Amino acid sequence: MEPRISIITLGVRNFSSSFRFYRDGLGFRTKANESDGIAWFETTSGVLLGLYPMDKLAEDIGADVTVPVAGGFSGITLAHNVLRKEDVATVLTFAAKAGGTIVKPAQDVFWGGHAGYFTDPDGYHWEVAWNPGATWDAAGNLTI
Repeated sequence: MEPRISIITLGVRNFSSSFRFYRDGLGFRTKANESDGIAWFETTSGVLLGLYPMDKLAEDIGADVTVPVAGGFSGITLAHNVLRKEDVATVLTFAAKAGGTIVKPAQDVFWGGHAGYFTDPDGYHWEVAWNPGATWDAAGNLTI
């Protein structure tokens, strides 16, 4: 198996609200329409971000969804890494204006970087981070 992630799909409680948050608020590109009931958003790294109604995703998996993600920690974070330390606060502010909630403001962190967190309308946690030791490839992708 190749070490690859092609799509990250989020189960969402209110598809229309989440669709507008990512498309209109954060500016993610998509060919989907709000009425489609499923959406794939493009990222600069090539990984697609999918949105699908939580109940339908659970049905597809065969899982029971009795407790929604919002209000708790799902055990998953998504990350947006930035090139400059000051960009962390800028991205957090942008996300808040789009309808997200800042849960940890931009601050220096134990590993030597600078980071903060916001949640989307469904409570999924996004880390916004600057790592002084990060390297980037020619396409602008974070490398290890």
